[in-house]
Amino acid sequence: MQTGDTERAELLNVFFASVFSDKENNARPEEFGANDSAKETQPRITKEIVQEYLASLDVFKSPGPDELHPRVLKELADVISEPLAVIFENSWRTGEVPADWRRANVVPIFKKGKREDPNNYRPVSLTSIPGKILEQIIKQTVCEHLERNAVITNSQHGFLKNKSCQTNLISFLTELQAW
Repeated sequence: MQTGDTERAELLNVFFASVFSDKENNARPEEFGANDSAKETQPRITKEIVQEYLASLDVFKSPGPDELHPRVLKELADVISEPLAVIFENSWRTGEVPADWRRANVVPIFKKGKREDPNNYRPVSLTSIPGKILEQIIKQTVCEHLERNAVITNSQHGFLKNKSCQTNLISFLTELQAW
């Protein structure tokens, strides 16, 4: 049994690292719109889009390892939205994210069972707020593209707005009853 805070932290670090995949994927995705049949141009990340996301920040959330607090980012939205838009646009076009935005403070959250067992903790990563905003912008852009072009079938329920395991089961049950 570990007694000191440093020993506990090291034990959790070793455990979390053991279940983490460190494989880097350097494969470059196909250029957006590179397909001859694609008629769309690559979306732009503008100052106005970034301002919308900054305005909607929850100021009570914790900052990431860069210690940029959401309240500060929200209050400085008019000043920082343009430089952030330039960084976001560059990341979107190159597929590269600033290294500081890939770092995280990992906080162990106790699930249940014996507190001495590292298996009874789950890691929660506190990441950079600007990095999270970039992720949200990319997610929204990709989801809009998929919806607009009817890429996803009606049978897909995972990772979609207004769909869940429950809606999947209801859909499946409805099909079974009609059969």
